[in-house]
Amino acid sequence: MGSSVETLEFQAETRQLLRLVIHSIYSNKDIFLRELISNASDALDKLRLESLTDPDLAGTDPAALGIWLETDEDARTLTVRDNGIGMTRDELVEVIGTIAKSGTAGLLEKIKESKDASGTEGLIGQFGVGFYSAFMVADRVTLLTRRAGTDSGTRWESDGESTYEIQSVDGLPVGTSVTLHLKPADGEDGLADYLSEPKIRQVVKQYSDFIRWPIMLTARRTDAEDGTAAAPDTINSMKALWARPRNEVTEDEYHEFYRQISHDWLPPAETIHMRAEGTFEYEALLFIPSQAPFDLFSRETRPGVQLYVKRVFIMDDCEALMPDYLRFVKGVVDAHDLSLNVSREILQHDRQIRGVRRRLVKKVLGALKDMRSKDAERYATVWAQFGRALKEGLVEDTDNTEALLELVSVASTHDPQGTTTLREYVERMKDGQDAVYYLTGETRATVENSPHMEAFAAKGYEVLILTDPVDEVWVERVPGYDGHRFQSVAKGLVDLDGPGEGDPEAEAERARRDQDFAALLSWLTTTLSEQVKQVRLSSRLTTSAACVVGDAHDVTPTLEKMYRAMGQQIPPVKRILELNPAHPLVTALRTAHAAGADDSALAETAELILGGALLAEGGDLPDPARFTRLLTDRLAHTL
Repeated sequence: MGSSVETLEFQAETRQLLRLVIHSIYSNKDIFLRELISNASDALDKLRLESLTDPDLAGTDPAALGIWLETDEDARTLTVRDNGIGMTRDELVEVIGTIAKSGTAGLLEKIKESKDASGTEGLIGQFGVGFYSAFMVADRVTLLTRRAGTDSGTRWESDGESTYEIQSVDGLPVGTSVTLHLKPADGEDGLADYLSEPKIRQVVKQYSDFIRWPIMLTARRTDAEDGTAAAPDTINSMKALWARPRNEVTEDEYHEFYRQISHDWLPPAETIHMRAEGTFEYEALLFIPSQAPFDLFSRETRPGVQLYVKRVFIMDDCEALMPDYLRFVKGVVDAHDLSLNVSREILQHDRQIRGVRRRLVKKVLGALKDMRSKDAERYATVWAQFGRALKEGLVEDTDNTEALLELVSVASTHDPQGTTTLREYVERMKDGQDAVYYLTGETRATVENSPHMEAFAAKGYEVLILTDPVDEVWVERVPGYDGHRFQSVAKGLVDLDGPGEGDPEAEAERARRDQDFAALLSWLTTTLSEQVKQVRLSSRLTTSAACVVGDAHDVTPTLEKMYRAMGQQIPPVKRILELNPAHPLVTALRTAHAAGADDSALAETAELILGGALLAEGGDLPDPARFTRLLTDRLAHTL
């Protein structure tokens, strides 16, 4: 017996996603079977895991678990059935009827951005809504499910349009059964192939051969004399790829396994297959992707390494095995000596797991270093996708600072188009140069055109151009590279070719200049005291009138904004205004001040100079409206 049928509406975004799935996302319809089998496998993994700690499920026999594919040519149906964890009615509505929380809006935006069909085929799996691919081949889908440990089941049915029906049903077995009522044949759609044994075997072999649960095919044929179905036949190998010697695994097998665990259509950039023996044995099969997932920098993103114990699935996204900055690495670690009921909390404090993590990290960083030295073009692609995340490691992972610094590849003034490594930078340093110079900013153009760069460009000093937000943090945390400290060209005093002790003429010239400007600098420091801590002469400017710099240990304006955006309140940091003593505007200001010009007019000029310096570095004006009024008034007086 069952309850009355209830009809519910899909969310608007869900309906939009359904239309995209059916009409435009996939060029290869085979994907629907891969997605449904993957969902079934996940349900079996969850049941196996819960049975370890739930007394009501403790009697679950792993040998009895599996996935069944059942075809019926007469009814034109294909059923994917499992005896996994199943779903309650509420879980069913949440997972299938309402999917916006799974990232539907983000998926729709990604699909709009994608330029071709091949770029969209892997997207839906990334968002966890692969169930809807069933509507590519079916005009009606019926789902029966009962969650393990409950008495009542649920029936769900929809044509993939605007509504779905849901009903409580008694007497269902534990697990989930998804029946696809294939669309009517039009002679060219090929949908009847999905009722044929050879086609199903081919799709399972291609996409699901490594799933650890048996996939059994039962085909009911119209030519059978008694109309009965053939005996079930297991059609996947269930061979754990990571347990096989590397020389026995083909690249195609690696790539297909990677697709299964990552839902990424592109082959990985690098495969790491390793086995550790001794006091703690484990196998690991890790992949460095070729492209970053859409949510790489989302707060909800979790590491992509799965943990198995003796081929028994334990957990997805095992944070204990991989640091956050390597969250893009996908793969499997199969440990031999852990308990099956190990928890995430236990793993965080397990000495052996910490040892595994250290070795995995070194393997990944070593593989990236080898890639950089052997295949610069491939490494450039990987760094473009994951460099920002890797640089987070310079903040988080002090044990591997040196290895990470060897991987850094950033823009510099040496090459207007390309990038440089720190090793290459050091090899090009001038004689006597003791610092690695850098400047941070929002864009390369902003940095290159900054007044702070003028003297460095004039003197031929190379400067690193750092434009990722994380750059603001790691250059402050890391003391240096290869014995050379990191030095911002926008902080502290800069004297690229200051007078030596044996150059009395240069020292005398500087003393005269400082004396000439002393009164003006003192007056400006007082006049602008609410905005700057000091006004001084600059040795880093050649063409601009002024620039704003920080003290050697000041927090940068960008980092100050980042802290505030994260809710951390820090005191405002006053900076230093530096003037170019050779610039006509600055010399004219000195002359006017010495001649006793009106202080209010001079103060307005000082405000304009400071505002111009802030704008030149891409900063924010304290009072944009006042700055605009002062500037327009001055322009009007010149006409």
